[in-house]
Amino acid sequence: MKPLVIVAPIFLVLTAGLCADGPSDNIPDKVRPIPPSGIKVPDAEEAELHAGVAQLEQEIVELRAALEKKPALLDLLPDVEIYFNAVRYAVGYDEIFRKEEIPVAKALLKQGMDRAQALKEGKAPWTAATGLVVRGYISRIDGSVQPYGLVVPASYQANSAHQFRLDVWLHGRGENLSELNFIDGRQKSPGEFTPANTFVLHPYGRYCCANKFAGEIDLLEALNHARKHYPIDEDRLVVRGFSMGGAACWQFAVHYPGLWAAAAPGAGFSETADFLKVFQDERVQPTWYEQKLWHIYDCTDYAINLFNCPTVAYSGEIDKQKQAADMMDKAPDAEGIHLVHLIGPKTGHAYHKDTKQELNDRIDQIAARGRNAIPKRVRFTTYTLRYNECLWVTVDALDQHWERARVDAELVADGVQVKTQNVHALTLAMAPGACPLDSTRKPKVILDGQKVEAAPVVSDRSWTAHFRKSDRWTTVSSTLEEGLHKTHGLQGPIDDAFMDSFLMVKPTGEPLNKEAGAWVDAEMKHAITHWRQQFRGEARVKKDDALTDSDIAAHNLILWGDPSSNRILAKIADKVPIRWDSENVRVGDKSYASAHHVPLLIYPNPLNPKKYVVLNSGFTYREYDYLNNARQVSKLPDWAVVDIKVPVSSRLPGGIVAAGFFSEKWELKESGK
Repeated sequence: MKPLVIVAPIFLVLTAGLCADGPSDNIPDKVRPIPPSGIKVPDAEEAELHAGVAQLEQEIVELRAALEKKPALLDLLPDVEIYFNAVRYAVGYDEIFRKEEIPVAKALLKQGMDRAQALKEGKAPWTAATGLVVRGYISRIDGSVQPYGLVVPASYQANSAHQFRLDVWLHGRGENLSELNFIDGRQKSPGEFTPANTFVLHPYGRYCCANKFAGEIDLLEALNHARKHYPIDEDRLVVRGFSMGGAACWQFAVHYPGLWAAAAPGAGFSETADFLKVFQDERVQPTWYEQKLWHIYDCTDYAINLFNCPTVAYSGEIDKQKQAADMMDKAPDAEGIHLVHLIGPKTGHAYHKDTKQELNDRIDQIAARGRNAIPKRVRFTTYTLRYNECLWVTVDALDQHWERARVDAELVADGVQVKTQNVHALTLAMAPGACPLDSTRKPKVILDGQKVEAAPVVSDRSWTAHFRKSDRWTTVSSTLEEGLHKTHGLQGPIDDAFMDSFLMVKPTGEPLNKEAGAWVDAEMKHAITHWRQQFRGEARVKKDDALTDSDIAAHNLILWGDPSSNRILAKIADKVPIRWDSENVRVGDKSYASAHHVPLLIYPNPLNPKKYVVLNSGFTYREYDYLNNARQVSKLPDWAVVDIKVPVSSRLPGGIVAAGFFSEKWELKESGK
């Protein structure tokens, strides 16, 4: 199919984009640092900034104590802390990149002090302000305070009953986009799009990760925070972005299709292999498990989900990143969905003025109608239970992860007809007042041609029905099964543990052997450092002898060490599928000498199976992958064995001698595949 082309005069709008760094960024042994090093700040200026940070920190400590019995005001403390963190990180971690940022840092410290003083007086004028407003929230992932920007429409009035449309704008790549620069930008520029009577939410996205992993959760947490504090219409949420932000927009459109009234991705990338070949001139040679893991963020695999998410794509005609929408153009076309792809004629990596207006007109019309929360038909696909929901359909269990699962569900006169593929359990649910089925009759449910008894629609016109399949589909009271099973948020791979609250547990005992102990210590330090650099938070860390029952209840535990050095690992050593002693690391019927092999894995914590335990791993992509956002995908599956004789590199923590996925029951597969 040919994309829709809008012909108009040329007009360039500069937008932050992905860096086309070319062959020099395809050399794993020569990787430039991201973020880069900052400039030398004059001693007097540096001393002034440190003093200002210390003063604001003391204000925050005193303010927290003063507001302890005033929860409504205490809830606003992150709106002060974002200024403190922005300058603390910039001056403390060598992240002042230009001399112009020094007065910006001073100004942000003053704004933080002003907000602190207002809270002391029981006031928070920024919460009722219109225009450009910066807010903050506490992330459940690591307890960090994360900033986000808002464009608050002039028509907003505090305590108004009117509900507003909200557009999310996802920013482009910026290797210098520190918190300081992000907040400064969000207080000076409204951004690319400012529709009338519309809130525009600008997530920080945890820096420069294309809103993947913790960056993905950042959007969801920032959106929830904005919905808590402002009157947002749940049926008029729009997601937009350009360049790296366009890539993120594709991701949110296909992973969360039931959330949005519309999506408007521009440029960016939509999958891994072809983009790196076209854009980066990189020859990609994935392992078998890396190729499976591409199914997490390769949006082309999820293209059918656009059936329930109205989408208008944009590209410049001569932009290399037009490749993203071209790839997405082909994928849904095979499903009978014809993508609207607007082309800015003779335009590079920017918006064309007239085509941009056409884009706005289309999105405005869709947003005015709003999301249909109970459409007649839902078509949904996934490869992982991390992404398992679309409107009134939820996939609760798969027959096999990393293979395509599909649901095609349609409301008919007397019930629902559903066709599935690779689905083991699912739920059909409609909120109170939303179910269109006859409440005086039990709905007739046909699942894969089989008639299944279903729960009735109840008096508030809600309906929830759970189904599970063995040889045949049956109605169940809950799709949860006894024993361990992969479920949403507990399905792996290793990187999934860092998308929810996690705690790193440091060993205090003697390791099984000195070399492995040194490797563990170095990798733990690497994980902590790079979490701050790449995901802009400070990982929670506790020694194993200080861990409490409440820690085990609240967090995914990242255990460093071995059964000799880490007392928590010692407690669960015989309860995880990979065994480890002073002689060997044993994976099924294979053994690897523990003198130079270390196991990594993710598994339901035997001490709290509702949370993960991870052994000896942070997030799994490394320095080489920071150079291009399309590379920032999971590099290891559910488990791996590392040969530490092979040097750590910018791509891997050593030599991967074995790796694989656990089964749907978290059992070790013989082949690892």
